[in-house]
Amino acid sequence: MARASTTSDAFNAVAEPRRREILTYLAGAERPVGEIVTALGLEQPSVSKHLRVLRDVGLVRMRCQGRQKLYRTNSEAIRPLHEWAGTFERYWQHQLNRVKELAEAAVRKSAHDFNSPDTNPDPKEKEK
Repeated sequence: MARASTTSDAFNAVAEPRRREILTYLAGAERPVGEIVTALGLEQPSVSKHLRVLRDVGLVRMRCQGRQKLYRTNSEAIRPLHEWAGTFERYWQHQLNRVKELAEAAVRKSAHDFNSPDTNPDPKEKEK
């Protein structure tokens, strides 16, 4: 089966880690290309290509201010990604709760063992 083009939908576009990094960076504010290049330590042509893909699928918007191109995220286009990822939230929350329960049980057991007379004898008892 042929792989879908990265420009076919948002899910394919964000499969590339650098595009996710750019989206995360743009989530804070609208930014010019040069600032993205500097902040992420990527080459300008690479950033421009990634921005083009993100723009083609609608995840970012661009506006010109003089000669400068400013990019920002398009929250409406990101919504399907968020909703899809949210389907796994319940699973991860369950896993995190389970880890928390196990850690708390281990702490309780450790505290109980420490306070147990068998493992923590009274120093005065040793002297007898």
